[in-house]
Amino acid sequence: MTIEQQLAQMKKAIDKARDMRYRAEAKLEELENQKSRLLAELEELGVKPEELEQEIQRLEQEIDRSLAETWELIPKELVEHE
Repeated sequence: MTIEQQLAQMKKAIDKARDMRYRAEAKLEELENQKSRLLAELEELGVKPEELEQEIQRLEQEIDRSLAETWELIPKELVEHE
């Protein structure tokens, strides 16, 4: 391989690395913006990020209770048995 070929390969590798860096920086900026939007949404909902897991569990329990209450209101003869 000649010096010119080696230099061309090095330039190509550098250009590729530069392109990857730009894409990574753009992705990082996009993720930071998304994080900011999510934190703002949580704040609007009155949920702190550190309390998110407990809030999800609370909502799941509320859904389970509501489903159970709804099933209780449906006459048993209308429910198909599988």
